[in-house]
Amino acid sequence: MTFEEARAQFPVLDRHAYLNAGTNGPIARATADALIEQTRLDLEQGRSGTAWFERILALREEARVALAAVLDVDPVHVALTDSTSRGCSIVLSGLGLGPDDEVVMTDQEHFGLTAAVHAAGVRVVLTEATEDALVAAVTPRTRLIATSHVLWTTGRRLDLRRVREASGVPVLVDGAQSAGAIVTGAGEFDFYTVSAQKWLCGPEPTGALFVRDPERLRIAAPGYLSQTSYEPTGAFVAKEGAPRFDSGWLATPMLLGLLAALAAHPEWRYERSAEQAARCSELLAAHVEVVTPARHSTLVSFRPPGDPTELVASLDEQGVIVRELPGRNLVRASCGWWTSEDDLQRLVAGVAAAV
Repeated sequence: MTFEEARAQFPVLDRHAYLNAGTNGPIARATADALIEQTRLDLEQGRSGTAWFERILALREEARVALAAVLDVDPVHVALTDSTSRGCSIVLSGLGLGPDDEVVMTDQEHFGLTAAVHAAGVRVVLTEATEDALVAAVTPRTRLIATSHVLWTTGRRLDLRRVREASGVPVLVDGAQSAGAIVTGAGEFDFYTVSAQKWLCGPEPTGALFVRDPERLRIAAPGYLSQTSYEPTGAFVAKEGAPRFDSGWLATPMLLGLLAALAAHPEWRYERSAEQAARCSELLAAHVEVVTPARHSTLVSFRPPGDPTELVASLDEQGVIVRELPGRNLVRASCGWWTSEDDLQRLVAGVAAAV
């Protein structure tokens, strides 16, 4: 697949320089077609019957295999969720932690992670967003390090492999800004979460959770799909592996849309994304302060000299879609494998004019 063929899958790119996959990725035509066609079939034929249910269960396993391929892990270690936030909640609630236990995380985490940690009722230890700070914060009471692989704010990528090895503590990774954007190495960690609507360009809400050792995690919020058999009392036999943590029913259109989205990714996606992010950073640096370290991720966060809200609104009027990070005086551009040189030049022209 050539770059031109890959990019042509996204009609939005005919009109916009779409640089906001860190929030929601662009939708490919095949993804939309799958969603629409299945919804039409459900409208005309209904949503019931043995064949209908068997098809959904088969599609769930196809999606599990496809998401496992993104993470390069065995599908038996992958649960289907609706977001990274849900994955974080499944892990924190399932670990059975209490007020005497510590969870270490950086001061740059997204609410999707921090809320789950807070709700667990643990002692929260905040550190600077560096590997050394995370390791130094670990004490005998530390039960978990919970942090992002790529920080949603600055785009800095943390070497979590080093953190895991140096600390000896289990690591929960918020993979919202990494899964689908960079090679994750998810199998090296204890828990890894995925938001498929971002860099994987899937429909929302779709996602995944990697669990290295499913037996160590309690099923805190069981659903019908958690079991292979159950009793009238509610006692049940859990499914093998991580599928016991599937967070709920995913509609057939969502499953088909997700599979179509994952099938649209070219083999060269990671290399191209990295190149475009590096090019974006280089171009912007001539006009504004870029805070993302060079070649850390596919995010490029920068500090405009004026009001970031006004800049984002001005760029939007010019067909350039980026995101303000509220309260941080930062604007963030997300560079995917679909990003063209023209997209970047439009962004830089808009920024330069505002400056």
